[in-house]
Amino acid sequence: MVFEGSSAAISHTGKIRSNNQDSGYSGDNLFAVADGMGGHAGGDVASSIAIQRLERLDQDYDSTDDAQASLQAVVTTAAADLIRAAKERPELAGLGTTVSAIIMVDDHAVIGHIGDSRIYLYRDDELTQITADHTFVQRLVDSGRITLEEARYHPRRSVLMRVLSDMDNDPELDLFVMPTLPGDRWLLCSDGLTGVVDDPHILKAMRLGLPPGRTADNLLKQALDGGAPDNVTIVLVEVGGAHPLSSGPATIVGSASNPSGMLIPAARAGRASWLHPVRQAANEPSHFEPAADYLEELIEEDRRRAKRRRIGWIAALVVVILALTGAGFLAYSWTQTRYFIGADEDSVVIFQGVQQSIGPISLSTEFEDTDILLADLPPYQRSSVERTINARSLADAMAIVDRLRAGAEAVTGETTMPRPTPTPTPTTPPATPTAPAEGEDAG
Repeated sequence: MVFEGSSAAISHTGKIRSNNQDSGYSGDNLFAVADGMGGHAGGDVASSIAIQRLERLDQDYDSTDDAQASLQAVVTTAAADLIRAAKERPELAGLGTTVSAIIMVDDHAVIGHIGDSRIYLYRDDELTQITADHTFVQRLVDSGRITLEEARYHPRRSVLMRVLSDMDNDPELDLFVMPTLPGDRWLLCSDGLTGVVDDPHILKAMRLGLPPGRTADNLLKQALDGGAPDNVTIVLVEVGGAHPLSSGPATIVGSASNPSGMLIPAARAGRASWLHPVRQAANEPSHFEPAADYLEELIEEDRRRAKRRRIGWIAALVVVILALTGAGFLAYSWTQTRYFIGADEDSVVIFQGVQQSIGPISLSTEFEDTDILLADLPPYQRSSVERTINARSLADAMAIVDRLRAGAEAVTGETTMPRPTPTPTPTTPPATPTAPAEGEDAG
Protein backbone atom coordinates (compact mmCIF):
# COMPACT_ATOMS: atom_id res chain seq x y z
CA MET A 1 0.00 0.00 0.00
CA VAL A 2 1.32 3.43 -0.90
CA PHE A 3 1.54 5.85 1.99
CA GLU A 4 -1.07 8.60 1.75
CA GLY A 5 -0.05 12.05 2.89
CA SER A 6 2.00 15.02 1.84
CA SER A 7 5.61 15.92 2.35
CA ALA A 8 8.31 18.47 1.62
CA ALA A 9 12.11 18.53 1.68
CA ILE A 10 14.43 21.52 1.78
CA SER A 11 18.18 21.98 2.33
CA HIS A 12 20.29 25.12 2.69
CA THR A 13 24.04 25.69 3.02
CA GLY A 14 23.51 28.17 5.85
CA LYS A 15 25.14 31.52 6.40
CA ILE A 16 28.67 30.40 7.29
CA ARG A 17 29.60 27.24 5.41
CA SER A 18 30.58 27.37 1.74
CA ASN A 19 29.24 23.92 0.80
CA ASN A 20 26.33 21.70 1.78
CA GLN A 21 27.29 18.39 3.39
CA ASP A 22 23.65 17.50 4.18
CA SER A 23 21.36 15.38 2.03
CA GLY A 24 17.64 14.75 2.26
CA TYR A 25 15.02 12.53 0.62
CA SER A 26 11.23 12.72 0.43
CA GLY A 27 9.42 10.06 -1.61
CA ASP A 28 6.26 7.95 -1.54
CA ASN A 29 7.08 5.81 1.48
CA LEU A 30 10.66 6.78 2.43
CA PHE A 31 11.81 9.98 4.12
CA ALA A 32 15.40 10.53 5.25
CA VAL A 33 18.01 13.06 6.35
CA ALA A 34 21.80 12.54 6.34
CA ASP A 35 24.30 15.02 7.77
CA GLY A 36 27.83 14.39 6.45
CA MET A 37 31.09 14.72 8.34
CA GLY A 38 34.74 14.45 7.38
CA GLY A 39 35.73 17.83 6.03
CA HIS A 40 34.91 19.81 2.93
CA ALA A 41 34.93 16.74 0.65
CA GLY A 42 34.17 13.77 2.88
CA GLY A 43 30.88 15.05 4.27
CA ASP A 44 29.42 15.63 0.81
CA VAL A 45 30.35 12.13 -0.32
CA ALA A 46 29.20 10.36 2.85
CA SER A 47 25.70 11.88 2.96
CA SER A 48 25.26 11.35 -0.81
CA ILE A 49 26.21 7.66 -0.55
CA ALA A 50 23.79 7.15 2.35
CA ILE A 51 20.83 8.74 0.55
CA GLN A 52 21.58 6.94 -2.73
CA ARG A 53 21.53 3.60 -0.88
CA LEU A 54 18.40 4.48 1.12
CA GLU A 55 16.56 5.56 -2.02
CA ARG A 56 16.12 1.90 -2.93
CA LEU A 57 13.86 1.44 0.10
CA ASP A 58 11.12 3.69 -1.32
CA GLN A 59 8.66 0.89 -2.09
CA ASP A 60 5.75 -1.06 -0.63
CA TYR A 61 6.36 -3.61 2.15
CA ASP A 62 4.23 -6.52 3.26
CA SER A 63 5.10 -5.95 6.92
CA THR A 64 7.05 -3.69 9.26
CA ASP A 65 9.45 -6.59 9.89
CA ASP A 66 10.37 -6.62 6.20
CA ALA A 67 10.91 -2.85 6.24
CA GLN A 68 13.14 -3.05 9.34
CA ALA A 69 15.27 -5.82 7.86
CA SER A 70 15.67 -3.89 4.60
CA LEU A 71 16.59 -0.69 6.43
CA GLN A 72 19.26 -2.41 8.52
CA ALA A 73 20.70 -4.16 5.46
CA VAL A 74 20.90 -0.97 3.41
CA VAL A 75 22.61 0.98 6.21
CA THR A 76 25.17 -1.81 6.59
CA THR A 77 25.76 -1.72 2.83
CA ALA A 78 26.21 2.04 2.97
CA ALA A 79 28.84 1.59 5.70
CA ALA A 80 30.72 -0.81 3.42
CA ASP A 81 30.52 1.78 0.62
CA LEU A 82 32.06 4.41 2.90
CA ILE A 83 34.90 2.06 3.86
CA ARG A 84 35.57 1.27 0.20
CA ALA A 85 35.45 4.99 -0.76
CA ALA A 86 38.03 5.82 1.93
CA LYS A 87 40.34 3.04 0.70
CA GLU A 88 40.08 4.06 -2.93
CA ARG A 89 40.44 7.76 -2.15
CA PRO A 90 42.68 8.23 0.91
CA GLU A 91 41.87 11.94 1.00
CA LEU A 92 38.35 10.94 2.15
CA ALA A 93 39.57 9.04 5.23
CA GLY A 94 37.42 9.88 8.25
CA LEU A 95 34.25 10.51 6.26
CA GLY A 96 30.92 9.66 7.85
CA THR A 97 27.29 10.68 8.11
CA THR A 98 24.30 10.64 10.37
CA VAL A 99 21.17 8.86 9.13
CA SER A 100 17.59 9.41 10.29
CA ALA A 101 14.96 7.65 8.17
CA ILE A 102 11.29 6.69 8.19
CA ILE A 103 9.63 4.04 6.05
CA MET A 104 5.83 4.28 6.11
CA VAL A 105 4.15 0.86 6.15
CA ASP A 106 0.35 1.16 6.24
CA ASP A 107 -0.40 2.87 9.58
CA HIS A 108 3.08 2.40 11.05
CA ALA A 109 6.37 4.26 10.82
CA VAL A 110 9.53 2.14 10.69
CA ILE A 111 12.32 4.33 12.07
CA GLY A 112 16.09 3.94 11.70
CA HIS A 113 18.51 6.35 13.36
CA ILE A 114 22.21 6.86 14.01
CA GLY A 115 23.98 10.14 14.88
CA ASP A 116 22.55 13.49 15.97
CA SER A 117 20.04 14.35 13.28
CA ARG A 118 16.56 14.14 14.77
CA ILE A 119 13.03 12.88 14.17
CA TYR A 120 10.12 14.65 15.86
CA LEU A 121 6.42 13.76 15.99
CA TYR A 122 3.78 16.50 16.14
CA ARG A 123 0.51 15.01 17.41
CA ASP A 124 -2.42 16.44 19.39
CA ASP A 125 -0.81 19.87 19.53
CA GLU A 126 2.35 18.46 21.17
CA LEU A 127 5.89 18.03 19.81
CA THR A 128 7.89 14.96 20.88
CA GLN A 129 11.49 14.13 20.04
CA ILE A 130 11.39 10.51 18.92
CA THR A 131 15.10 9.80 18.41
CA ALA A 132 17.94 10.17 20.92
CA ASP A 133 21.15 11.98 19.95
CA HIS A 134 24.17 9.68 19.86
CA THR A 135 26.47 12.35 21.24
CA PHE A 136 28.88 12.80 24.11
CA VAL A 137 26.78 15.58 25.68
CA GLN A 138 23.61 13.46 25.47
CA ARG A 139 25.37 10.88 27.62
CA LEU A 140 26.12 13.65 30.11
CA VAL A 141 22.44 14.67 30.06
CA ASP A 142 21.26 11.07 30.47
CA SER A 143 23.56 10.63 33.48
CA GLY A 144 22.26 13.86 35.04
CA ARG A 145 25.62 15.63 34.90
CA ILE A 146 24.40 18.54 32.76
CA THR A 147 21.00 19.95 31.78
CA LEU A 148 19.47 20.06 28.31
CA GLU A 149 20.07 23.82 28.22
CA GLU A 150 23.75 23.33 29.10
CA ALA A 151 24.00 20.67 26.37
CA ARG A 152 22.93 23.23 23.73
CA TYR A 153 26.07 25.27 24.40
CA HIS A 154 28.52 22.59 25.56
CA PRO A 155 31.92 22.91 23.80
CA ARG A 156 31.83 19.16 22.95
CA ARG A 157 28.26 19.08 21.63
CA SER A 158 29.45 17.98 18.16
CA VAL A 159 31.27 14.87 19.39
CA LEU A 160 29.37 11.85 18.05
CA MET A 161 29.42 8.52 19.85
CA ARG A 162 27.76 6.58 17.01
CA VAL A 163 27.76 7.43 13.32
CA LEU A 164 27.77 5.75 9.92
CA SER A 165 31.44 5.95 8.92
CA ASP A 166 34.46 4.32 7.32
CA MET A 167 35.58 2.98 10.72
CA ASP A 168 32.75 0.51 11.40
CA ASN A 169 31.43 -2.08 8.98
CA ASP A 170 28.60 -3.08 11.35
CA PRO A 171 26.92 0.16 12.46
CA GLU A 172 24.65 0.07 15.53
CA LEU A 173 21.37 1.48 14.26
CA ASP A 174 18.45 2.42 16.50
CA LEU A 175 15.59 0.57 14.83
CA PHE A 176 11.96 0.60 16.03
CA VAL A 177 8.33 0.84 14.89
CA MET A 178 5.69 3.36 15.94
CA PRO A 179 2.00 3.62 15.03
CA THR A 180 1.04 6.74 13.12
CA LEU A 181 -2.35 8.47 12.91
CA PRO A 182 -4.07 10.73 10.38
CA GLY A 183 -2.99 14.29 11.07
CA ASP A 184 0.42 13.32 12.45
CA ARG A 185 3.37 15.36 11.27
CA TRP A 186 6.83 13.83 11.26
CA LEU A 187 9.81 16.18 11.15
CA LEU A 188 13.26 14.91 10.14
CA CYS A 189 16.08 17.46 10.37
CA SER A 190 19.82 17.90 10.70
CA ASP A 191 21.34 19.61 13.72
CA GLY A 192 21.71 22.75 11.61
CA LEU A 193 18.05 23.38 12.53
CA THR A 194 17.91 22.16 16.13
CA GLY A 195 21.21 23.83 17.01
CA VAL A 196 19.60 27.22 16.33
CA VAL A 197 15.82 26.77 16.64
CA ASP A 198 14.69 25.27 19.94
CA ASP A 199 11.73 22.94 20.43
CA PRO A 200 9.23 25.63 21.56
CA HIS A 201 9.78 27.57 18.33
CA ILE A 202 9.50 24.41 16.23
CA LEU A 203 6.22 23.65 18.01
CA LYS A 204 4.96 27.18 17.31
CA ALA A 205 5.63 26.71 13.58
CA MET A 206 3.82 23.35 13.58
CA ARG A 207 0.77 24.83 15.27
CA LEU A 208 0.21 27.23 12.37
CA GLY A 209 -1.20 24.32 10.37
CA LEU A 210 0.43 25.40 7.11
CA PRO A 211 1.20 22.89 4.33
CA PRO A 212 4.48 20.97 4.79
CA GLY A 213 6.34 23.10 2.22
CA ARG A 214 5.44 26.39 3.87
CA THR A 215 6.14 24.99 7.35
CA ALA A 216 9.60 23.84 6.21
CA ASP A 217 10.24 27.31 4.74
CA ASN A 218 9.18 28.88 8.04
CA LEU A 219 11.60 26.70 10.03
CA LEU A 220 14.44 27.37 7.60
CA LYS A 221 13.86 31.12 7.87
CA GLN A 222 14.10 30.89 11.66
CA ALA A 223 17.41 29.03 11.36
CA LEU A 224 18.78 31.65 8.92
CA ASP A 225 17.57 34.50 11.13
CA GLY A 226 19.46 32.82 13.99
CA GLY A 227 22.73 32.83 12.06
CA ALA A 228 22.60 29.29 10.57
CA PRO A 229 26.26 28.41 11.23
CA ASP A 230 25.73 24.89 9.83
CA ASN A 231 23.89 23.34 6.88
CA VAL A 232 20.13 23.07 7.46
CA THR A 233 18.07 20.19 6.07
CA ILE A 234 14.37 19.63 6.78
CA VAL A 235 12.02 16.86 5.65
CA LEU A 236 8.42 17.22 6.81
CA VAL A 237 5.81 14.47 6.38
CA GLU A 238 2.08 14.84 7.05
CA VAL A 239 -0.03 11.70 7.41
CA GLY A 240 -3.35 12.15 5.58
CA GLY A 241 -4.89 15.48 6.55
CA ALA A 242 -5.87 18.41 4.35
CA HIS A 243 -2.75 18.48 2.15
CA PRO A 244 -2.86 15.60 -0.35
CA LEU A 245 0.36 14.34 -1.85
CA SER A 246 0.97 15.74 -5.32
CA SER A 247 2.03 13.19 -7.90
CA GLY A 248 5.58 13.38 -9.19
CA PRO A 249 9.11 12.08 -8.61
CA ALA A 250 10.76 11.95 -5.20
CA THR A 251 12.45 15.08 -3.89
CA ILE A 252 16.21 14.83 -3.24
CA VAL A 253 17.96 17.82 -1.68
CA GLY A 254 21.46 18.74 -0.58
CA SER A 255 24.61 16.96 -1.77
CA ALA A 256 22.75 13.90 -2.99
CA SER A 257 20.81 16.05 -5.48
CA ASN A 258 24.02 17.11 -7.21
CA PRO A 259 26.18 14.50 -8.97
CA SER A 260 29.19 16.68 -8.24
CA GLY A 261 28.60 15.92 -4.59
CA MET A 262 30.44 12.67 -5.25
CA LEU A 263 33.53 14.56 -6.39
CA ILE A 264 36.21 16.21 -4.30
CA PRO A 265 35.59 19.97 -4.38
CA ALA A 266 38.48 22.14 -5.51
CA ALA A 267 40.54 23.77 -2.79
CA ARG A 268 39.63 27.31 -1.87
CA ALA A 269 42.07 30.17 -2.50
CA GLY A 270 44.50 30.71 0.35
CA ARG A 271 43.77 34.41 0.61
CA ALA A 272 40.23 33.78 1.79
CA SER A 273 41.59 32.08 4.89
CA TRP A 274 42.92 35.27 6.42
CA LEU A 275 40.26 37.53 4.99
CA HIS A 276 37.45 35.30 6.28
CA PRO A 277 38.73 33.17 9.18
CA VAL A 278 35.21 32.40 10.36
CA ARG A 279 34.22 30.97 7.01
CA GLN A 280 37.38 28.88 6.87
CA ALA A 281 36.64 27.48 10.31
CA ALA A 282 33.11 26.70 9.17
CA ASN A 283 34.50 24.36 6.52
CA GLU A 284 36.05 22.17 9.21
CA PRO A 285 34.11 19.01 10.16
CA SER A 286 30.86 19.83 11.95
CA HIS A 287 30.97 16.49 13.79
CA PHE A 288 33.69 14.34 15.25
CA GLU A 289 33.76 10.67 16.18
CA PRO A 290 36.34 10.12 18.95
CA ALA A 291 38.59 7.19 19.66
CA ALA A 292 38.10 5.41 23.01
CA ASP A 293 41.12 7.01 24.73
CA TYR A 294 40.03 10.44 23.54
CA LEU A 295 36.59 9.85 25.04
CA GLU A 296 38.15 9.11 28.44
CA GLU A 297 40.08 12.36 28.14
CA LEU A 298 36.84 14.22 27.36
CA ILE A 299 35.09 12.69 30.35
CA GLU A 300 37.94 13.70 32.65
CA GLU A 301 37.97 17.18 31.14
CA ASP A 302 34.24 17.47 31.71
CA ARG A 303 34.70 16.43 35.35
CA ARG A 304 37.27 19.20 35.77
CA ARG A 305 34.96 21.69 34.05
CA ALA A 306 32.05 20.70 36.30
CA LYS A 307 34.27 21.09 39.39
CA ARG A 308 35.42 24.53 38.24
CA ARG A 309 31.82 25.48 37.58
CA ARG A 310 30.79 24.44 41.12
CA ILE A 311 33.69 26.33 42.66
CA GLY A 312 32.78 29.37 40.58
CA TRP A 313 29.17 29.24 41.73
CA ILE A 314 30.19 28.87 45.38
CA ALA A 315 32.65 31.77 45.10
CA ALA A 316 30.01 33.93 43.43
CA LEU A 317 27.49 33.03 46.15
CA VAL A 318 29.98 33.94 48.89
CA VAL A 319 30.69 37.29 47.19
CA VAL A 320 26.96 38.03 46.92
CA ILE A 321 26.37 37.11 50.57
CA LEU A 322 29.28 39.30 51.70
CA ALA A 323 28.05 42.17 49.54
CA LEU A 324 24.52 41.90 50.92
CA THR A 325 25.83 41.66 54.47
CA GLY A 326 28.04 44.72 53.99
CA ALA A 327 25.22 46.67 52.39
CA GLY A 328 22.89 45.69 55.22
CA PHE A 329 25.41 46.76 57.86
CA LEU A 330 25.96 50.13 56.18
CA ALA A 331 22.23 50.68 55.83
CA TYR A 332 21.61 49.82 59.48
CA SER A 333 24.47 52.08 60.59
CA TRP A 334 22.90 54.94 58.66
CA THR A 335 19.50 54.39 60.30
CA GLN A 336 21.12 54.77 63.71
CA THR A 337 22.12 58.37 62.88
CA ARG A 338 18.40 59.26 62.56
CA TYR A 339 16.05 60.32 65.40
CA PHE A 340 12.34 60.99 65.81
CA ILE A 341 9.91 61.97 68.53
CA GLY A 342 7.10 59.60 69.40
CA ALA A 343 5.04 58.32 72.29
CA ASP A 344 5.00 55.29 74.49
CA GLU A 345 1.92 54.54 76.61
CA ASP A 346 1.64 58.00 78.23
CA SER A 347 4.79 60.08 77.69
CA VAL A 348 6.97 61.67 75.02
CA VAL A 349 9.98 59.59 73.95
CA ILE A 350 13.02 60.25 71.76
CA PHE A 351 13.67 57.28 69.46
CA GLN A 352 16.92 56.47 67.65
CA GLY A 353 16.64 54.97 64.16
CA VAL A 354 13.90 55.05 61.53
CA GLN A 355 10.24 54.14 61.74
CA GLN A 356 10.44 51.05 59.52
CA SER A 357 10.87 47.38 60.29
CA ILE A 358 12.34 44.45 58.35
CA GLY A 359 9.98 41.63 59.20
CA PRO A 360 10.08 41.25 62.98
CA ILE A 361 13.21 43.42 63.26
CA SER A 362 12.53 47.04 64.25
CA LEU A 363 15.00 49.65 62.97
CA SER A 364 14.45 51.96 65.96
CA THR A 365 15.05 51.83 69.69
CA GLU A 366 14.06 54.05 72.62
CA PHE A 367 16.80 56.62 73.23
CA GLU A 368 15.31 58.68 76.07
CA ASP A 369 11.98 58.99 77.90
CA THR A 370 11.48 62.75 78.46
CA ASP A 371 8.87 62.34 81.29
CA ILE A 372 6.63 64.83 79.45
CA LEU A 373 3.11 63.42 79.77
CA LEU A 374 1.00 63.29 76.64
CA ALA A 375 -1.97 64.46 78.69
CA ASP A 376 -0.14 67.70 79.52
CA LEU A 377 0.44 68.66 75.88
CA PRO A 378 -1.84 70.95 73.86
CA PRO A 379 -4.06 68.87 71.53
CA TYR A 380 -2.17 69.82 68.33
CA GLN A 381 1.21 68.91 69.86
CA ARG A 382 -0.16 65.67 71.27
CA SER A 383 -1.47 64.74 67.81
CA SER A 384 1.93 65.53 66.24
CA VAL A 385 3.76 63.36 68.75
CA GLU A 386 1.36 60.48 68.26
CA ARG A 387 1.98 60.65 64.49
CA THR A 388 5.76 61.01 65.26
CA ILE A 389 7.99 63.99 64.48
CA ASN A 390 11.18 63.43 62.46
CA ALA A 391 14.39 65.13 63.62
CA ARG A 392 17.43 65.93 61.53
CA SER A 393 19.82 65.08 64.37
CA LEU A 394 19.96 64.44 68.09
CA ALA A 395 20.35 68.19 68.74
CA ASP A 396 17.27 68.84 66.60
CA ALA A 397 15.37 66.20 68.59
CA MET A 398 16.36 67.88 71.86
CA ALA A 399 15.17 71.25 70.53
CA ILE A 400 11.79 69.73 69.60
CA VAL A 401 11.49 68.27 73.11
CA ASP A 402 12.20 71.69 74.62
CA ARG A 403 9.33 73.18 72.61
CA LEU A 404 7.03 70.38 73.70
CA ARG A 405 8.08 70.91 77.31
CA ALA A 406 7.23 74.61 76.99
CA GLY A 407 3.82 73.69 75.59
CA ALA A 408 3.18 71.34 78.49
CA GLU A 409 4.17 74.05 81.01
CA ALA A 410 1.78 76.51 79.37
CA VAL A 411 -1.07 74.01 79.80
CA THR A 412 -0.30 72.95 83.39
CA GLY A 413 1.15 76.20 84.69
CA GLU A 414 3.96 74.17 86.24
CA THR A 415 7.59 74.05 85.37
CA THR A 416 8.76 70.59 84.45
CA MET A 417 12.42 69.94 84.81
CA PRO A 418 14.14 67.83 82.22
CA ARG A 419 15.09 64.45 83.41
CA PRO A 420 18.73 64.57 84.41
CA THR A 421 21.05 62.37 82.50
CA PRO A 422 22.44 59.87 84.96
CA THR A 423 26.12 60.10 85.49
CA PRO A 424 28.26 57.52 87.09
CA THR A 425 28.71 58.07 90.86
CA PRO A 426 32.39 58.27 91.83
CA THR A 427 33.39 55.66 94.34
CA THR A 428 35.80 56.53 97.20
CA PRO A 429 38.50 53.96 97.48
CA PRO A 430 38.90 52.53 101.01
CA ALA A 431 41.51 54.25 103.23
CA THR A 432 44.81 52.55 103.28
CA PRO A 433 45.73 51.66 106.85
CA THR A 434 48.90 53.38 108.10
CA ALA A 435 51.43 51.87 110.38
CA PRO A 436 51.59 53.38 113.94
CA ALA A 437 54.35 55.83 114.63
CA GLU A 438 57.32 54.57 116.43
CA GLY A 439 56.70 54.53 120.16
CA GLU A 440 52.85 54.56 119.82
CA ASP A 441 50.77 51.71 120.99
CA ALA A 442 49.21 49.91 118.06
CA GLY A 443 46.29 48.94 120.24
